[in-house]
Amino acid sequence: MTTGRIHSIETFGTVDGPGIRSILFFQGCPLRCKYCHNRDTWNVKDGTEYTAEELIDNVSRYSSYWRSSGGGITASGGEATLQADFLAELFAIAKERDIHTCLDTSGFVDIEKIDKVLDNTDLVLLDIKHMNEEEAKNLTGVGIEKTLKLARHLDERNIPIWLRHVLVPGITDSEENLSQIGELAASLNNIDRLEILPYHTMGVHKWENMGLDYELKDVRDADADDVARAAEIIEKHGVKVFNNKK
Repeated sequence: MTTGRIHSIETFGTVDGPGIRSILFFQGCPLRCKYCHNRDTWNVKDGTEYTAEELIDNVSRYSSYWRSSGGGITASGGEATLQADFLAELFAIAKERDIHTCLDTSGFVDIEKIDKVLDNTDLVLLDIKHMNEEEAKNLTGVGIEKTLKLARHLDERNIPIWLRHVLVPGITDSEENLSQIGELAASLNNIDRLEILPYHTMGVHKWENMGLDYELKDVRDADADDVARAAEIIEKHGVKVFNNKK
């Protein structure tokens, strides 16, 4: 029987997919994002071990809230696709029980390993770290090509995407980068939403508690003006930014 390792569970999530959701934070991540606010999820050997059935049973106590709000479960992390076999089994059981499934991923995946996951995935939250290959590597330790390949594959499979981008002042907010995100979104037929996530430092304490140096400690939080500017650039490509309040 396949088992997986889970870092933590948020029982009433409202931002990682539609409705009220149980957010399952998977243990383990192949990325090394400098702004990661879940630094304690990186080690795949940590966390609590579950079978897929145990995990579904655990969170199904909240199913009345999911169903009344159009919610469900979201697999996040870390990087949930690192445990692809377990995730595939989890989502298959969820669909048998008529539970809406959402995958929150960096897209740094091998498509052949996760197609079995996508067979039972209703929605993908796809994080675009940086459109420039070298800048992406500098920021996260990995390039962007696999993410772009997954975006096109999801389009081919007609699986809806919420495209998301963390706006880090001085790092991911260049006009060139934002314009390329707009171009990407405009080229796909399955983008249900595009969100700009303002960079914040709320996760810095996790790094400090682990005795680790946080490289971006001198970078300020992004504010509403930053989001509005970014949205203006992206929206020139005919794509609406969901959380642009200006």
